[in-house]
Amino acid sequence: MRTSIVFLGLLMALSSFVSDSKLEITANSSFLPGEVLSYRVHYGFINAGEGTMQVNPKTQDVNGKPCYKINVFGKSVGAFAMMLKVKDNWRSYVDTTTLHPEKTFRNIQEGNYKLKETIFYKKDEGKIKVHSIKKNKDPKETEYEVPADIHDIVSGYYYLRNIDYSKLNEGHIIELNAFFEDTFYDFRIRYVGKDVVRTKFGKMNAIKLVPIMPDNTFFDGEESIRVWLSDDKNKIPLKLQADMFIGAVELDLKGFKNLREPLNKATR
Repeated sequence: MRTSIVFLGLLMALSSFVSDSKLEITANSSFLPGEVLSYRVHYGFINAGEGTMQVNPKTQDVNGKPCYKINVFGKSVGAFAMMLKVKDNWRSYVDTTTLHPEKTFRNIQEGNYKLKETIFYKKDEGKIKVHSIKKNKDPKETEYEVPADIHDIVSGYYYLRNIDYSKLNEGHIIELNAFFEDTFYDFRIRYVGKDVVRTKFGKMNAIKLVPIMPDNTFFDGEESIRVWLSDDKNKIPLKLQADMFIGAVELDLKGFKNLREPLNKATR
């Protein structure tokens, strides 16, 4: 996993975690077509990056299935853009019923590193086919055997938004299989319980999650990431804090459009 300091690196961490009790999602209950979320990534008061998540207003037909077309954009800003210019686009076509991906696309530009990648899911054969082109290298095509419930980074995030956390006990561990950059991940994320978090929109009731990190060179410690989702039907990320080896980073909700319902503001 590349060590990007911007929004997509943090989103990657949030959405690729899994655990020891799988929760089946059979329908979307958290987001609507046309939803847009925007975020800022910062070190204290210093902005480092910006990110946007967009659900296309119209569904797309992929492999004969209606799919949400979801784009995620991330870029570095300010002084950080001078040190490492990042301009990434992730796109996932997510089955409207199962919330599993049918096709995945990435266009990554991080400094001198450039990658274009398309993943085709052949679920009836239990396989995925990956087409990738890296800067100054020949195109590469690779096929992998995968479980039926495999997620990409983007679909995994929307899967987490559709869990009914009211049915979970504090400390429950959630499970998810994910594929990213030629590697399968089997991580864990702990449901900590309910909380109240400060945002630019006021205090919000929240659901707190803590991904349990494997040993890595990016995040500092097993419980180095804390995530707060809105405690309502939307379950959008309100805030993310990450203890990284390069310092503490925060991601905050900056704007939103077309939510399923109003955000649940705290009364205390």
